[in-house]
Amino acid sequence: MTNTIPTLDNQLLSQLGQSIVQGSLSDQQLLAQTSREPSIKILPNACVLKIGGQSFIDRGRAAVYPLIEEIVENLGQHKMIIGTGGGTRARHAYSVGLDLGLPTGVLSVLGTFVSMQNARMIHYLLAENGIPFIEPVQFPQLPLYLAERGAVVFFGMPPYTFWHENPTAGRIPPHRTDTGAYLVSEVFGAKSMIFIKDEEGLYTADPKKDRNAKLIKNISVSELKSLDLQDVIIERSVLDLMENACNSRSIRVINGLTKGNLTRALNGEDIGTLIYVD
Repeated sequence: MTNTIPTLDNQLLSQLGQSIVQGSLSDQQLLAQTSREPSIKILPNACVLKIGGQSFIDRGRAAVYPLIEEIVENLGQHKMIIGTGGGTRARHAYSVGLDLGLPTGVLSVLGTFVSMQNARMIHYLLAENGIPFIEPVQFPQLPLYLAERGAVVFFGMPPYTFWHENPTAGRIPPHRTDTGAYLVSEVFGAKSMIFIKDEEGLYTADPKKDRNAKLIKNISVSELKSLDLQDVIIERSVLDLMENACNSRSIRVINGLTKGNLTRALNGEDIGTLIYVD
């Protein structure tokens, strides 16, 4: 599959260029013109995987080793960009930071380093297969690594660090590892965005606490928001970002503890929960 680079009519491009230089970037009409042509999909054949921290990596060998084996089995068949969550250690860091009165931006830094630790552990487990670990500064080389090795590992926390916006309530960073992984899928125009958790997908309530919780197989972002669920399996900020997405218009949540689920999701099978934009 080859990318088709979009082109604007030279006259229109000239007019738009002049408007951007001379106009205001707060002008909504001008901003609307900048999306006249779609952006290219840089890695349309890649799949972004997000391995949950608390839901998956914190379970240790029993959960992680079978998943590593399944990732290796799919090398050569699927190109995989693998992100990691922070998990319980990140929550502990947030707890201590909050007790010390640290602001959201600093808490974001703490969460970043925990997510990085998890990414490095996944990287070491995949090292014999030549799968590299990359940091944000190396992302321009990501397509090269992916072409050579078939997969890369990164930490899911978006590099907002001190520049992280404050949440609407409290001080916990609202854009965490689910958000970072999703943004990678959106920016690179990936084929799919798969969240690997320890549940079958999205439920009407936390199935660990509520026996009456029902699995939701397919749901739109607007429908999900209207339900106003107390517990959502992914960060709510992902849903906000999806509403304005150009490329990553759907995400899938699967139970990675069941052998074969990742392979089925990579193959595009209807497994787990599909959340999509109308």
